Amino acid sequence: MHQRSFRFDSARLRDLFQPRKPRHPLLRVALGVVGVALLALLVFFSVFVGAAMLAAGLAWKLLRGRGSARPGARPVMDGEYRVLRRQALPR
Repeated sequence: MHQRSFRFDSARLRDLFQPRKPRHPLLRVALGVVGVALLALLVFFSVFVGAAMLAAGLAWKLLRGRGSARPGARPVMDGEYRVLRRQALPR
């Protein structure tokens, strides 16, 4: 019988997750520009998504109304108070 032993080669797995940079200088520059453009595009869209979320929140608050009583809200309780001088306070 011929028995095969499994040998795990981690170098092949490592090469999948660590791509090498191209050797050609123009290709390196082009890939760098593509990376920076992709980053700028993501930042650009995230600013608009954030602004849309803020606008939706403000519109929700304006449409819901500020003075309307919410169900389950606690009633306002009036009270009276006096201002005591420092000497009148117990020690």
